[in-house]
Amino acid sequence: MEQTQNLTHDHTARLRKGAFVLIAVIAALYVLAVVYMYVNQRDLLFKPSGVLPEPSAVGLADVEGLSLPMPDGTDLAVWSAPAVAEGAPTVLFFHGQSGNLGDRADRLREILNSGFGLLAPSYRGFPGSDGTPSEAAFVADGLALYDQLSAQGQSVVLHGQSLGTGVAAAVAAQRPDAELLVLEAPFTATVDVAAERYPWLPVSLLMHDKFATRDIIGQIEAPTLIFHGTEDIVVPPHHGTALAEGGEAQLFMIEGGTHNDLWSHGLWQTVKDNLPPQ
Repeated sequence: MEQTQNLTHDHTARLRKGAFVLIAVIAALYVLAVVYMYVNQRDLLFKPSGVLPEPSAVGLADVEGLSLPMPDGTDLAVWSAPAVAEGAPTVLFFHGQSGNLGDRADRLREILNSGFGLLAPSYRGFPGSDGTPSEAAFVADGLALYDQLSAQGQSVVLHGQSLGTGVAAAVAAQRPDAELLVLEAPFTATVDVAAERYPWLPVSLLMHDKFATRDIIGQIEAPTLIFHGTEDIVVPPHHGTALAEGGEAQLFMIEGGTHNDLWSHGLWQTVKDNLPPQ
C-alpha cells in the first residue's frame, strides 16, 4: 500500500514538473515572439522594394522626377507634374505600404489624364528617398509638401492609398483648407489592424506607428470621400464604415471590390464627380 502511494506521489510530481516545464517553454516562446514583433515592427509595416524608375519608363512622360530637401535636410524623391486643365487642383498622392511609386503608375496616369496636377512622394526609406520610415516623419514630410503647393497658390486634393490614408488624414487635420480628402481602403488605425491580425499580442503597447485616423477624422474640415471594397481582406470594410461614422465623410462601399482594385470600379470618376466647384 505504501509502495503504491509512493509511486502515485512520484507520478504526480513528474506530471507537475512536466507541466511547469511546458508552461515555461510556452512563456519563453511568447516572450520571444513579442520581442521579435517589437524589434521588427517597422519592417513589417513599411515594405519598400525595387528601384524607383524614371517616370517616363512607366508611361508618365509628362512627370518630372525630383529630389526635394525636407525641413530637416532629408532628400525625398517626388514625382511632379503641373495641372494642365484651367483651375484644376494638384493631387498630393500618398501611396501604400509596399513597393515604390512605379507600382502606382496606372493611378497616377488617370489623375494626369484628367488635367490635374500631381505631387507624389516616395516615403523616407523607400526607393529614391533618404531617411528612415516612421509615422512622424511621413506626416511631417506631407505637411511640408502641402505647404509648398499652397505657397505656389495651388489648391490641393489629398489622396491616400491604404497606409497613405493615415498620412493624408493627418495632413488634412492640420490643413483645413484642403480642397478634398480621398481615403482609398483606409484603416481606423494601423494598431487596430494589427490587433485583429495578432489578437494574442499586446499591440497597443508595442506599436510605435499607430496612424490612428479614427482619433482625428472628426477634426477634418475638408470634404472627405472614403472608398472601400466589400471583399477587402487586407483592411476589412468595417474600418471604412467606422471612419465614415466618426466624421463628416461620404462612404462609397464598392460591391466586390478588394484592397487594390477600387480604381477599376470607378473610384477616380467618383472623385471627379464629387470635387467641390472651383
